[in-house]
Amino acid sequence: MEEKKSTKVICFTNNKGGSGKSTSCANLGYELAAAGKKVLLVDGDMQLNLSLSFFDEERVLEIAGSGKTLYDAVRTRADLTDYIMETPYENLDLIPSSTLMSQIEYELFSMMQREYILKKCLKKVRESGVYDYILMDAPPTLGTWVVNVLCASDWVVIPVEASPWGLFGLANMFDFLGTMEDVTDARVMGVLITKVDERKNYYRQTREILDGYENIRVFDTFIHVDSSIEWAQDASKPVGVYKKSTRSAGEYRKLAKEVEDYGSR
Repeated sequence: MEEKKSTKVICFTNNKGGSGKSTSCANLGYELAAAGKKVLLVDGDMQLNLSLSFFDEERVLEIAGSGKTLYDAVRTRADLTDYIMETPYENLDLIPSSTLMSQIEYELFSMMQREYILKKCLKKVRESGVYDYILMDAPPTLGTWVVNVLCASDWVVIPVEASPWGLFGLANMFDFLGTMEDVTDARVMGVLITKVDERKNYYRQTREILDGYENIRVFDTFIHVDSSIEWAQDASKPVGVYKKSTRSAGEYRKLAKEVEDYGSR
């Protein structure tokens, strides 16, 4: 009998939009899968960007209206096993999102133990041992739904854009995570610096500020600005599929190795 995997659940969150959150979740997921790990991606954002990373807009909108999305499962407190779909890539599956996720806060409001609904929906999938990693993309908010995502997670990755506004609100993010210590065991795996342009000083400034936070790890790997990422998104493909030789594809491969090494501690 095949031994069950010890599934690690990692969420990507930042209360500021444009941080590279969905992009990093999608590309890390692909690179982990390409390295032979079995990965499930969970699109928890009404913007559908994680789903759009693997399927074109027409297909994503078709799926969003199918009644087999994360929103439909959470609303009915259903086991997520039946909501998993295959992506075009080996070892990589997806639970798609819906534009109706904009209503999820309202749906959760009247539920008992509402902070743990997603955790309960994910329980059988996680305990099945099918997946090495479950990666979840959270929306850029700090509401009840993000609390759900955190309560279902072991680890948190916080992507931060290397720009003048990239760190805006990060202190609020850390404060928010601090208030969650009584309801979730999720801990910050690291801050991932994205959209780095080394012709400017923003990476150095961002790194110096982050190093000033106590007990906050910053990933050694960082992600450069790369037009191939945008072209890959336009083609609904991971950058490692669109152009394997590009710098950002190599950086996401390095990030996958760093995540694997950290998770094996």
